Amino acid sequence: MITILIILSIGLAVLSIAQLMRVFEASSRLKGDSSPLPTDAENKYQSKMMLVFLFGYFAFFAWLVAKYGDKLLPVSASEHGVALDNLLNFNFAIITLVFVITHVYLFYFAFKYVFNKDRKAYYYTHSNKLELLWTTVPAVFLAIIVIWGLGEWIDITMDETPDDAVVIELYPKQFDWTARYAGSDSTLGASNYNMISGTNPLGVITSASLSEKIAELNEEIAEFEAELADAPEGGLKEEELTEKIAKWNRQLENVMSFESLTTLEKGKDDILVKSEFVIPRGKDIAFKFRSRDVIHSAYMPHFRAQMNCVPGMVTEFTFKPTITTAEMQEITGNDAFEYVLLCNKICGAAHYNMQMNIKVVEEEEFNVWMNEQKIFAEGFVDDGGTSTATVNNEVELTMIEQ
Repeated sequence: MITILIILSIGLAVLSIAQLMRVFEASSRLKGDSSPLPTDAENKYQSKMMLVFLFGYFAFFAWLVAKYGDKLLPVSASEHGVALDNLLNFNFAIITLVFVITHVYLFYFAFKYVFNKDRKAYYYTHSNKLELLWTTVPAVFLAIIVIWGLGEWIDITMDETPDDAVVIELYPKQFDWTARYAGSDSTLGASNYNMISGTNPLGVITSASLSEKIAELNEEIAEFEAELADAPEGGLKEEELTEKIAKWNRQLENVMSFESLTTLEKGKDDILVKSEFVIPRGKDIAFKFRSRDVIHSAYMPHFRAQMNCVPGMVTEFTFKPTITTAEMQEITGNDAFEYVLLCNKICGAAHYNMQMNIKVVEEEEFNVWMNEQKIFAEGFVDDGGTSTATVNNEVELTMIEQ
């Protein structure tokens, strides 16, 4: 009903404007003025109104900045985020300066050069000085932005990760996140998509998970072979089962090749969590990103951090949080505030649902929390207390060993 009323209102407004134009044309004909061109008085009036609009325009702009300027970005909660904000503010300063100068000239020229039938326009074809000016000035500012930005990017991405950094892997799939912490050895265990199962959603490779996966695959292959023995010869069923057995044998071969890895025990003390992960304030957090299915993007806006999660490779990013969740709740005046991890790639129908809370605490509290977590060797269950959904091993995934 509201939509219909809005449409009717717009239609009536258009009809009203059309009728007013017809009245204006009729009054002009009665006055003996049928020319569509504006008079000198009308031109001068419009030129003065340009100046009035100029002051009103900038007054409104200043009000918007004062009213909503602090809503542009949340407070940066990481060390590198402050530097990025400074660079962004420098860009805004340049844009605002150009915006003000060009619009002042725009409306001033409309006022100064109001139409005058006794004045003839000057034919001005080219000016080397103007060409040099509007080429050099933007080039100088762009060079400053590029050099400054490149310097900050090198500082953020090229510095070596400290040995005592907290190592966390963020692993997305359609449509959720899992965080994996390196255990007491500060090293993430090897992983591979062939190892993914209901109790091993990240495909972590340990001696125990390897034995479990080999037994599971052998059992599946035996079931298919038994089914194949009873299938009619030369039929579609026989062909389908033969292809399945070949696929599972290839996977079994890949899994058995992991037995030669020297890092089998590294993943035993890894910690897997869902729904929320915790990081300590003041320590470097070394993130590693993978993806099970499509390209996702790990986006943590309050930390000014974003990194693509690409199937088949590992990407990395390190930052140091500076404000705890409790402190940010005081800063924002919101007791329910939570840092969030979002997916910033449109990765499918439930993309909007890919969110994970991040909790920043003091290092002592973080250590207590870590000691309370269950390590991978003790088994993994999701936050609801039930095993994660079993992966269909017939689907060809594109993860590789970390």
